[in-house]
Amino acid sequence: MRDAVPRPKKNEVRENGMDQDTWWELIEKARAVAGDRADDRDRPDDPLVRILTDRLGELDGPQILDFDVRLTRVTDSAYRRPLWNAAYLIEGGCGDDGFMDFRAGLVLLGREVFTRAVADPDALAAVPTVTRMSRGEGGWIGCEALHYAPRTAYHRVMGETTSFDTAMEDAVRSMRRPEAPLGAGWDVEDDDESRRRLPRLAALFL
Repeated sequence: MRDAVPRPKKNEVRENGMDQDTWWELIEKARAVAGDRADDRDRPDDPLVRILTDRLGELDGPQILDFDVRLTRVTDSAYRRPLWNAAYLIEGGCGDDGFMDFRAGLVLLGREVFTRAVADPDALAAVPTVTRMSRGEGGWIGCEALHYAPRTAYHRVMGETTSFDTAMEDAVRSMRRPEAPLGAGWDVEDDDESRRRLPRLAALFL
C-alpha cells in the first residue's frame, strides 16, 4: 500500500500551486456559463463574478488559495505603463485603484483578450465593450469584486477566513512583485502622443 500523499494544511499555499492552464480554464468555464454577459461588467445584473465564486466554491481550501495566488501573479503581469494609459483613455481617467480593478476586469475578458492587451494595449479597441464605451452606450471593464471572490468562496468551504488571510499575506510577502509599472510611459494628457502610441484607441476616445 502506497503512503498517502499528505494534504496541505488549510492555511498553506502549496509550493507549485495551480498551473496557469487550469487557472484560465476556471475563468473560461465561468464565462461560458455567463454567456452573452461574459464581457460586460455593467451593474447591477453582471453575473460573472457570482458564477466564478460558485465555481471556486467547488474546490477545496488550498485550491482556492492557489487560485488567488495565481490571480495576483496574473494581474501583476499586466502592471504596465502602456496598458495603464490605455485604461485611462477608455475610462476617462484611471488612478491606482482604478487600474487594479481594470486589470481584474481584463482577466474576466478571458485569456486571449488579456494576453493580447498586455502585449499590445491598442488591441483593446477591438473589444466590443470598449467600442460601446467609446459611443457612450454603457459598458465597463473594471471589476473590483473579482478581488474578493476567492475569499468569499473560501469562507463558504472552510467556514472562516482567518487562515485564508494569513496564507495570502505570507504568499504575497514571498513574491517578487513589480514596484512600479513596467514599460515606457508618456503623458496621457498629451493627445498627439496618445494618438501615436495608441492610434486605434485614440480614434475612439479622442
